[in-house]
Amino acid sequence: MTENKRFDVVIIGSGLAGLYAALRLDKSWKVAVLTKGRKEESNSYLAQGGIAVALAQENDSPDLHFQDTLRAGAGLCNRRALHILVNEAEKNIIALQQMGVNFDRENGRLALATEGGHSRARIVHAGGDATGQEVMETLFRVVRQSPNSNIEIKENSFCLDLLLANGRCVGVAALEDNRPAHYYARAVVLAAGGIGMVYGITTNCRTLTGDGVAMAARAGAKITGMEFVQFHPTVFHGQGREARSFLISEAVRGEGAVLRNIHGERFMHRYDERQELAPRDVVSRAIICEMKRTGAGHVFLDLTHLGSGYIARRFPRITAKCQEYGLDLARDMIPVSPAQHYLMGGVRTDVWGRTNIPGLYACGEAACTGVHGANRLASNSLLEALVFSGRVARAINSSLEGKETAAGGDENWGKYGSSPTEGRDFTEEKEKIQAAMREYAGIIRQREGLKQCREELSRIEKALLKKGGLNRDFNNYDQGFVECLNMLTVARLIVRQAMRRTSSAGAHYVCE
Repeated sequence: MTENKRFDVVIIGSGLAGLYAALRLDKSWKVAVLTKGRKEESNSYLAQGGIAVALAQENDSPDLHFQDTLRAGAGLCNRRALHILVNEAEKNIIALQQMGVNFDRENGRLALATEGGHSRARIVHAGGDATGQEVMETLFRVVRQSPNSNIEIKENSFCLDLLLANGRCVGVAALEDNRPAHYYARAVVLAAGGIGMVYGITTNCRTLTGDGVAMAARAGAKITGMEFVQFHPTVFHGQGREARSFLISEAVRGEGAVLRNIHGERFMHRYDERQELAPRDVVSRAIICEMKRTGAGHVFLDLTHLGSGYIARRFPRITAKCQEYGLDLARDMIPVSPAQHYLMGGVRTDVWGRTNIPGLYACGEAACTGVHGANRLASNSLLEALVFSGRVARAINSSLEGKETAAGGDENWGKYGSSPTEGRDFTEEKEKIQAAMREYAGIIRQREGLKQCREELSRIEKALLKKGGLNRDFNNYDQGFVECLNMLTVARLIVRQAMRRTSSAGAHYVCE
């Protein structure tokens, strides 16, 4: 039996974009925040480096931030969205401080770090290298401590598909603690995060299987920029899935750490005049080339010259994590290699987060305003989540008056058959998707390889659908199947849009 629930606004995702949007909505609206697992399981919570913001008193300006972002994005940024991003940055940082976020300070002023691609030190951070955790725990505390809070956070709520009625998004179908539920709302906000598990070796939370983009695509939303997948150049290279997902922040290189090959030689000067402070796509390709040149599976990040006291104070979380793997950063270099990190594309929106489907908004990594262009500038991700989720809330606040919650909406159901899938294992299909994407649609691509990837994904789809399709009444709905379906949907979108782009740009690099 499917339980029907009604809210004014339903938000899919409990990361920074989703939670900040919820807190910016009118307090009279009844809001549900649905999250797939625990509320802390988001890329926002894992974020280390910080948030980019141009402060006038620091010999910086929004125009300089604009130019740095445009340069990193290979000139393909949506300039209107980018102008909004850099000019609304400071007021959102102030809003976080008013909510209680304790950013690091030096001599009474905000401490600012330098990261790759930035021409100024403009990265505010908290807890040294625990910015995301500090920001998210503060926002969760605001929700928890607010008297008569209008926000309900629903954990273990896996969203299956968007509900449509007469072409409008009126809610979402979910599995809430494995029980089917329909959440109806006057507005739905898609803030479901990234796609890391499509590649498998990733800095992302293990729960991120591209669900938001896939749901939106099935509902008919426009999806764009999917060929632009960013790989972070410095991810801990160790044994096991957990080790391979541990990010070594961009800020480490910003503070003076250098890259060395397995022979101990610096090499970035051979690839870019900015060396370690080049944008992420450049550094990632340089590392891949150097690994191939030396026949190694990784390179090293060397910060031994920075001093043990400074390292431990500035990067406490990275220091502690490396110690778990037996590394003393005062004397040991960190083995690193690139891993999937961020999607610049996603559900196309305007600068108010509106999609082409009435009633459906999107923000954060699942959305594509075009602000990042072909390659995201470091520490612009949390900033984008803040700026555009705040604008989503403003748009909803001004549009809900007089609208009633829809009574139903199932015109987009039943597309995938009715075979039950409960109890079946889809690990093999997931791993095949990941292997194909890493091999053919990674940092350096070839046109023939993209064709091979498309064919392999078609074979995987046939095998997947043989195991069963979606069950219309959800009594036998299996989360593993839907996750695999979502991964496959996202993978095919990436490959299709990569094949359409005929020249290299930013994170989409093709060599024949």
